[in-house]
Amino acid sequence: MPPNERLRSALLTAGISVRQLAEEIGVDPKTVERWVSTGRTPHPGIAHRAAAVLREDLAHLWPAIEQGRRRSRGSGELVTAYPTRSSAPLDMWRTLFERAEQRIGILVYAANFLHESWPDFNDLLATKARQGCRVRVLLGDADSPIIRGRGAEERFGHGIESRCRVALMHYRPLAMSSGVELRVHATTLYNSLFVGDDHMIVNAHVYGMNAYGAPVYHLRRMYDEGLFDVYAASFEAVWEQSRLPGEDE
Repeated sequence: MPPNERLRSALLTAGISVRQLAEEIGVDPKTVERWVSTGRTPHPGIAHRAAAVLREDLAHLWPAIEQGRRRSRGSGELVTAYPTRSSAPLDMWRTLFERAEQRIGILVYAANFLHESWPDFNDLLATKARQGCRVRVLLGDADSPIIRGRGAEERFGHGIESRCRVALMHYRPLAMSSGVELRVHATTLYNSLFVGDDHMIVNAHVYGMNAYGAPVYHLRRMYDEGLFDVYAASFEAVWEQSRLPGEDE
């Protein structure tokens, strides 16, 4: 294994010797020397202490530790995956919303399949809102250039614009329900997101393809800053840029 030049540089920058670092973190100096000279990776707990002493980022000193942590967390949060939305069981979507108690989030362009599959979908959301669940729905703004561009990519012409208008028609009655927040957005979506408490369904977007033909991932939040949180942050970012239907930009 090659020497860890990043660790060697960090020691020099901090003005700390191999022996001093070893004493600070409670290991043998020969162990620290091996980290430097052979590139050996320490135990994550010890590595965290060493990075703190050196005032360096752990991922910078030992990238393998951070990469392993992310792989572990990512695999732990992935409940299941389906090659297409159309191949995912419909009960998965219903269960997501029925079990939610604190938050429901929908970030899409249209996703009319929900109302088409369950005519009582609005009743479900309204009931959840009355029970104290925060319900937020983000739909694509049919008049935005982003939506028109997406339609051109899908080669459906004005189809997506029409779907957005139909979706707004479906959800608009909920705007009068306490606890339900309905907004439109004009952002480029790389995924459609469906959130129910600590569960999330991610419908990936693929260039030139309608969302029903793209992959679907069911995630469960298990860690801070894991896959779930990455997608949840994108939901919040779009929410901040959204507006009420009919409101001027």
